[in-house]
Amino acid sequence: MASVSVALILLFTVSEIIRAAQNHQLKSTISLGSSLSPSGQHSWNSSSGLFQFGFYKQGSGYSLGIWLVTSPNITVVWTANRDEQPMPSNATLALTMDGKLILKTEESKEKPIADLVFDEPASFASMLDSGNFVLYSNRSGIIWESFSTPTDTILGGQSLENGEHLLSSVTETNSSTGRFCLNMQEDGNIVLYPRNMLNKALEAYWANGTDIQSEYPYSVKLNLSPNGVLQLLSGNKTQKILFRSSYSLKSMNETVIYRTTLDSDGILRLYSHHFKNDGNSTVGIEWSALEKQCVVKGFCGLNSYCSTSTNISTKGDCHCFRGFNFINPKMKFLGCYRNFSDEEGCKRKMPAEFYNITSLKITWLGGLPYAKLSVSKKDCSKSCLNDCYFGAAFYSDGACSKHKFPLMFATKDQYASAILFIKWSSGQANLSTHRIAPPIGNDKVNDKRKLLTVLAGCLGSITFLCFLIAISSLLVYKHRKLQGNLNLGTTQEFILQSFSYSELETATNGFQEELGRGHFGAVYKGAICEGKKIVAVKRLENPVEEGERKFQAEMAAVRQTHHKNLVRLLGFCVQSSKKLLVYEFMSKGSLADLLFNLETRPLWRDRVRIALDVARGLLYLHDECEVQIIHCDIKLRNILIDDSWRAKISDFGLAKLLMPNQTGIVAGVRGSRGYMAPEWQNSGLITVKSDVYSFGVVLLEIICCRSNFEVNVSTADEVLLSTWVYNCFVAGEFNKLVEEEVDKITLERMVKTGLLCIQDEPNLRPSMKNVILMLEGTMEIPILAFPPLSHVNSLSH
Repeated sequence: MASVSVALILLFTVSEIIRAAQNHQLKSTISLGSSLSPSGQHSWNSSSGLFQFGFYKQGSGYSLGIWLVTSPNITVVWTANRDEQPMPSNATLALTMDGKLILKTEESKEKPIADLVFDEPASFASMLDSGNFVLYSNRSGIIWESFSTPTDTILGGQSLENGEHLLSSVTETNSSTGRFCLNMQEDGNIVLYPRNMLNKALEAYWANGTDIQSEYPYSVKLNLSPNGVLQLLSGNKTQKILFRSSYSLKSMNETVIYRTTLDSDGILRLYSHHFKNDGNSTVGIEWSALEKQCVVKGFCGLNSYCSTSTNISTKGDCHCFRGFNFINPKMKFLGCYRNFSDEEGCKRKMPAEFYNITSLKITWLGGLPYAKLSVSKKDCSKSCLNDCYFGAAFYSDGACSKHKFPLMFATKDQYASAILFIKWSSGQANLSTHRIAPPIGNDKVNDKRKLLTVLAGCLGSITFLCFLIAISSLLVYKHRKLQGNLNLGTTQEFILQSFSYSELETATNGFQEELGRGHFGAVYKGAICEGKKIVAVKRLENPVEEGERKFQAEMAAVRQTHHKNLVRLLGFCVQSSKKLLVYEFMSKGSLADLLFNLETRPLWRDRVRIALDVARGLLYLHDECEVQIIHCDIKLRNILIDDSWRAKISDFGLAKLLMPNQTGIVAGVRGSRGYMAPEWQNSGLITVKSDVYSFGVVLLEIICCRSNFEVNVSTADEVLLSTWVYNCFVAGEFNKLVEEEVDKITLERMVKTGLLCIQDEPNLRPSMKNVILMLEGTMEIPILAFPPLSHVNSLSH
């Protein structure tokens, strides 16, 4: 009996020792009902005070995560919901009384931060000195920890398990998902490559080359020990040491904390943070997977190259190729866009008269060539000029590799010997038909003058066109008055009719029934032909310069068109400041109203047909109309549906008419948010490819029956439609995008086409003719090399 008592006492003593040790580590347990907010208590601290969990400042708002308390700026090591927009100051994080860790924001519903195992509620939480935020059950077992969901960093004592990955941040100050990935492969190899590459083995730019010979090869993981050893473990056995720090974990005068981070520039580094007893701290790089920045594929974006200033320099800088401009000069890593078109010369079968070939010494060019020749350097350059597919040629050791635009992964250093031949616009023909090439020296003034001449010619032509319309309309009006009728019968079906204001006021019963509003003004339902023909009357409600411009633009554009997928203009009224347009009536209203209403939502087969209708309408405007037209405002609200479920494009208030041989124009007026192409937002330059981008957004909305931006969604990835669709595309989870049973082949084809249309680089987008062929299944859809980066571009605005 005495022995039993002694055993119980010893067991109790051991339990108390363990509990005391746990209490020392936890120090202050975070109890149920505790909460944080940016404007109040914003963090929960570890017992040492070196790590904090809570809200930290990011941009114009706040993010939720874990950081190391360093000076002058904190070092973020983990972020929750990292791809959400920064949260407002009234956001709150609560460890609720029912044991859940919940984030509440003004814009969204309650969102759980931790995926609890078997939905077991937490009893308390703690921010540990290791940098791990942990939720415990009532038996003190760990039911969730931040270490299990790493973002771009692993800390001392943390492992990256087999099959897991680290994703870099966008920049040092923006912790959203960036461009690079570290993958802990199942074979034990650690690989770095640009994100969203379809051929990871081909595009990888660093690997440790591990060949693990283990009894359990699939149990290999990357581990950073608390004392700074970066190693591969299989079970508890060390398979390979990548780096071993020489510092001790803790001395009399300082504490050392280690972290391994995949930085925003794509390089994996191991850092040591030294915290002195006097409160000061320092940081140093212990180890780096790569020394030279330009080795990182994708460090510089499409159509740019990375170069180092000297042969011993490790820092890289991004430069655009000749004929290209930065998408955003403040964020050079986004790449460059081409400021000329390569279509006109090939249409005329005279490419040599439209282009020049410039050469540049480089070290490397990525991507797969479409042709490879064994020729001399001179013949390589000569063969390029008359090749319509040609964008650039990489010449090295007698091999001439031809590439299409866009160019990727180009690098240059002091010892570069290979030659890159690049096509760019040339001569007077280019200045009148293409985007202006980068001016050099005194040519800058001449280029500006020529650009102004082109713009003045465009405006003058539109004004003259409107004048002709007014004269012809006046003649028609007088003839109609002599005939004394308002009949729009078959003999006058395609004649633009002139109405008086009083006639249209009567036809709309005093403009009582409003159908909607657009850039031009309000639209009202009316009836003409003695009430037998229903029409839509659009009335100008802004009779100042801007309103006049939109009225003339719509008149000029619509008067040139007649197509079954464009809403037909029947007549107009120009009476003093009163200006109205009369359109055919579309009984089912806008596509937005139909898609977002569960009761009227079109069936899948109808949505497929509607998408093709819109595409055919745009093809007519771009290629088949007598005057080439860029609509500039393709969105769901401007797509109307008639009785037979035929879709028609409407609202030409922002439309641009192109001169012959002109491929682009500078547009000062902005379009609709969410539908504007990146190049329009960044530089004001628009082409038909800007309409293709808008169509891509509309196509994804038609597929998913939702808006391109939604706040009330279940996960952060679903906020931006393009991001969600791309993630589902990569994962092969197309069924998540639609609620009904649909043909999987057609769905996949439409998704791929939509994603191709919203590529940030205009030259990656297909023409509307090819869009139709892809949607119909008669043309193979090119492989997507990159995801749409609109969420990255938005960071610059």
